[in-house]
Amino acid sequence: MATEDKFQNKAEELKGRAKEQVGRATDDPDLEAEGRADRVAGTLKQAGEKVKDAFRK
Repeated sequence: MATEDKFQNKAEELKGRAKEQVGRATDDPDLEAEGRADRVAGTLKQAGEKVKDAFRK
C-alpha cells in the first residue's frame, strides 16, 4: 500500500509540474496556479510518507 501511495503522490507532483509549465507557455495564470497547487500537494504527501516510513523502522 505504501509503495502505491508513493507512486500516486509522485505522479501528482509530476502532473502539477506539467500543468505549471503549460500554464507558463500559454500565458495562463490559472492553469499555472493549479499546477503549482498540484505540485505542492504531491510534495507534501511525499513528505508525509517519509515521516510514516521513519516511524515504521
